[in-house]
Parts: sequence; structure tokens; C-alpha cells
Amino acid sequence: MDGFTKIKNYLNDLELTTSEEIPEEGIFIVQDEENGILNLLIDVEEPIVILEQFIIEIPAQGNERCYRRLLQMNRNLVHGAFVIDEQATRVYFRDTLQLANLDRNELEGSIKALSLALAEMGNELLELAH
Repeated sequence: MDGFTKIKNYLNDLELTTSEEIPEEGIFIVQDEENGILNLLIDVEEPIVILEQFIIEIPAQGNERCYRRLLQMNRNLVHGAFVIDEQATRVYFRDTLQLANLDRNELEGSIKALSLALAEMGNELLELAH
């Protein structure tokens, strides 16, 4: 079974809605608003799978505090990390998983880690954006 099909089956098993699928690029866009999942990009790039969701814009002023706090928050994440883009203007949640031995529970754990992080840290993340 190819990686795209494997991930598609796991997403179906987890009853997660995909708003878009681009098989030729190995991309899924997942929605689960009830759990804070909005436009979660799942990119199958064999031998890995990348999960990435936009979180906040980084303010132009006082961004050193934002960077420091993001690093501190990363310590409490179960899976993945908060990362910034190359222009240092946006924060994303990002996790990278090995496809070869990936099982449904590991994918679910990564997605639930994002939901948990947003539930626990969402208000503070919004404060950092202002």
C-alpha cells in the first residue's frame, strides 16, 4: 500500500474530514473544528509524513518575547513543535513522522497533541499574537 492510501485509510478510521485531497502531491487538508483542527496540512513525502497547521501571526513588535515563550511551550508538547516560517511572520504547529512504521495510533496521537496544545495554550497563543 502506498503512503497516500495508508494515511487516507487512517484518516477515515479516525473519522476525520478532509476538505481537500491532492493525491498527485500527497496532500490532505483536514478539518475538525470541534477540536481546533483548521486546515491541518498532512503532506505524505515518503519516507516521512509532515503535519502542519497555521497557528498565529507573529507581531512586528515584541517578537523576542513571542519566540522565547514558543520555545518554553514546546517543552510541554506531547508531539510536534511550534515553529516559525522562514520570514519569521507566522507560527505553525508541525510534526514529522516516519511513514514506514507509522500506525494509526501514532497519527492519531500527533493530531490529538495539536488539539491538546490548542486547548491548553490557545488563549496564550492568541495573546502572543497581539
